[in-house]
Amino acid sequence: MASLAADPLFNIGPVTVTNTMTDMVLVDILIFSLAYFIYKHHKLVPGFMQAIIEMIIETFYDMTQSVAGERAKKIFPFAMTFFFVVLFANWTGLLPFITAIGVYHGEEFHPFIRSASTDLNFTFSLAVISLVATHSMSIRVLGLKGYLSKFFTLHPIHLPIGILELLLEFAKIISFSFRLFGNIFVGKVMLLSATSAFAFFLPIPVLFYEFFVGFVQAAIFALLTMAFMTIMTTRAEH
Repeated sequence: MASLAADPLFNIGPVTVTNTMTDMVLVDILIFSLAYFIYKHHKLVPGFMQAIIEMIIETFYDMTQSVAGERAKKIFPFAMTFFFVVLFANWTGLLPFITAIGVYHGEEFHPFIRSASTDLNFTFSLAVISLVATHSMSIRVLGLKGYLSKFFTLHPIHLPIGILELLLEFAKIISFSFRLFGNIFVGKVMLLSATSAFAFFLPIPVLFYEFFVGFVQAAIFALLTMAFMTIMTTRAEH
C-alpha cells in the first residue's frame, strides 16, 4: 500500500533525500533537455515531436490571449511552465521501468522515483508559488494602490466582500494543493492495487487512464493559474 509520506532514500548531512525529491531532479533534467533539444533541432518544417509541442503551446497561448488579451505575454510563460512541470511530475511516476528500481528497507520496497505530485509538500509549494506569482504580477500591472483597491474600499457593502475575497486567496493554496495531490495519489493507489491483484492485463488500461488524468490535472493547474492571474491583473472597477 502506498504511504502518504514520501519514502526516504538517504541523507546528505541533515537533509533527508526522498524519492519525490529525486523525481523532481529527473523532471528538471527532462524539461531542460527537451528545451535544449528543441532549441538545437527546431526546423521551419516541424517534425512529429516539434509539431506536437508547437500545437500544445499555440493552443495554450490562444486560450490565454482570448481570456487575458494583451496581458497574455506576461501570463502565458507562468501557465505554460506550471503545465510542463506538473505534467512531467505526474507522468514520471507512471513509468514502470523507472519506478521498479529502488531499495529495500527491511521488508518494504522504496522506489528511487515516486511522482512528486503524490507528495503534499510539492503540491503545497507549487500552490504557494502560483499565489505569490499571481499577486506579484497584480502589483506590477496595477500598482500598489490598484492592487489594494481590489480588497479594501470605503464602501460599506464592498469592504466586507473585499476582505472575504482576500481570505479566499489564501484558501486557493489548499484547493490547489489538495486537488492535485488527491487525484494523483489516488491514481497511484489504484495502479498499485491493480498490479498486486492482476499481473499484467488489468493494470494496462488503468495506466493509460492515469496518463490521461495526469495530463488533465496539469492542464487544470495551468488554466486556473492563468484565470487567477487574469482576474488579479484586472482593475477592480472592471
